[in-house]
Amino acid sequence: MIGHIESFDLGRQTGVIKSGDSFYEFHLDSWQSPDLPEPGDDINFELEEGEAKSVVLIGSYLNPHKPVKSRLLATILALLLGGVGAHRFYLGYYWIGLAQIAVTVLTIGFGVVWGFIEFALLLSKNFDIDAKGRPLK
Repeated sequence: MIGHIESFDLGRQTGVIKSGDSFYEFHLDSWQSPDLPEPGDDINFELEEGEAKSVVLIGSYLNPHKPVKSRLLATILALLLGGVGAHRFYLGYYWIGLAQIAVTVLTIGFGVVWGFIEFALLLSKNFDIDAKGRPLK
């Protein structure tokens, strides 16, 4: 059957699946995917005695992430505005971007070194994902 995760409680290791107008409970032991279940996940499952078994993610969750953000733009931002974390904001790492601003202000400008190091990491392709885990273009 096809449905989606309605709720999941990691402490109890149980969750609820909604399929059509019906709800079915499942246990984490029945989960067949490497990532933990999250509400809203589309799934396929077998129904045994009113309980969901062999619960597997379906759809876009199984496809590899597609690049969205540009490595070139992130590299240019790191070179020109690395001290204020512009490249980190662009890539979605907002807290690290705020930390870079704070370090630059508190060290009276020496935080620019942090931005230059990340410029080198972007240039050498050692920094290769955005905040959502997608590779850079």
